[in-house]
Amino acid sequence: MSATALLPISLAPRVVVFDYGEVISRAPSADDRAALVARAALPPDAEPIFWEAYWRHREALDQGTLSIAGYWAAVAEAIGVDWSPVDVHELWAIDHRSWLSGDPGTLRVLHALHDGGTRLALLSNAGADYSGWLRSGSFAPLFERVFVSGELGLVKPGAEIYEHVISELGIEPEQFVFVDNRADNVAGSLAVGGDAFVFTDAASLESWLRELAA
Repeated sequence: MSATALLPISLAPRVVVFDYGEVISRAPSADDRAALVARAALPPDAEPIFWEAYWRHREALDQGTLSIAGYWAAVAEAIGVDWSPVDVHELWAIDHRSWLSGDPGTLRVLHALHDGGTRLALLSNAGADYSGWLRSGSFAPLFERVFVSGELGLVKPGAEIYEHVISELGIEPEQFVFVDNRADNVAGSLAVGGDAFVFTDAASLESWLRELAA
């Protein structure tokens, strides 16, 4: 069954900039997480250490200062295992795929904004390995620009990444509207003079955007 399209939302001359992970994409599912843990072949009781290391080293991966191989080596060191290059290729692939499921509600909001003539861009803390997906996926034509932290060497919530996006879009800070699921990233965008929304679900986002457009 096809989903009903939303009525257009027009916010011109503002530009709405979306985060990707857990906003446009769904969070990795329990099955995704279990598949990654199973492939990692962890020692007994090592799963909490695995996830702590997975997230602790993620910023360096997203900033492009740590390679994919270097990232998984750091995780392996934290839990006391030795993964082969083939292990790393497979761990990377399982992890990469787990972030590729789109949220239908958010996608409908994106189309409503696009149909309303609102300029859209994407800003993601992600490794450069996601750039092809973000620039060439089915939703990519909705965005006039895609900014990937791993290519820029900058990460949210640092002021520099928002200032870069604002400059590249050719807008004033007050025309910058940012949507992210993390409060610290939203606070970073507010600090440079933009407007912003902490994403929890598509319905709340749609309501906020329509109020902003009124």
